[in-house]
Amino acid sequence: MHHALHRQLSPFFAKTFISDSNSCQDGKGTHRALRRFRKFIGAVSENNIRTVWVFKCDIRKFFANIDHAILLDIVAKYIPDQDILDLVSVIVRSFHSSNADIGLPLGNLTSQLLVNIYMNEFDQFVKHRLKAKYYLRYADDFAVLSTDKTCLEKILPVMQEFLGSKLKLAMHPDKISIQTVASGVDFLGWVHFPDHRVLRTTTKKRMFRNIQAKDEKEETVQSYLGLISHGNSWKLRQKILRKGKLLN
Repeated sequence: MHHALHRQLSPFFAKTFISDSNSCQDGKGTHRALRRFRKFIGAVSENNIRTVWVFKCDIRKFFANIDHAILLDIVAKYIPDQDILDLVSVIVRSFHSSNADIGLPLGNLTSQLLVNIYMNEFDQFVKHRLKAKYYLRYADDFAVLSTDKTCLEKILPVMQEFLGSKLKLAMHPDKISIQTVASGVDFLGWVHFPDHRVLRTTTKKRMFRNIQAKDEKEETVQSYLGLISHGNSWKLRQKILRKGKLLN
């Protein structure tokens, strides 16, 4: 049932999403989001001439705080077919938590589509009402880039108010930051600088633990080599190869 609903709704809603909504869609994903983030840095900096400020944050307990009534109202704005709406309602309300009217399960295919539909309200607000040209989102992680720090500081409370009043969501208070790219911006597992990016330290530590836990199997090593190929990682690559005994 979940897969059938996803196949029916996904192509339609994909057309309503902004270009830089990057999670759980055909042709998009983490790597595409990273490429777009790098492209935004180049555009905002005018090829490293200007200082780039990045406001980034994520949503506190994202899946667990999706409000069922708000979600169903959003879906109903786009889908006139009552049978489909009833099916969506059954799936949404089948999730059991301490609050019967809030939350979607993590990892569920339909949930991933539904949270994109939910957050599309925020995406449209940021892009078209706040006129944030360099905005992108991957799941509950989002960033806005600008040369104007004051502008980012001004839109922060406006975005918080929209999330709270319209979607009953909140930014994670410990994940809000406004900083320059030159200082290193941690986004989607990588720390980004003006001319390169490096893997986040915690990700590197977890990677080596996993390689060791899986007895340094070649397929595990190759998987991580693929991951780090998306950044500046020659030294890290050599270390992984030695760890996996693939380097003489």
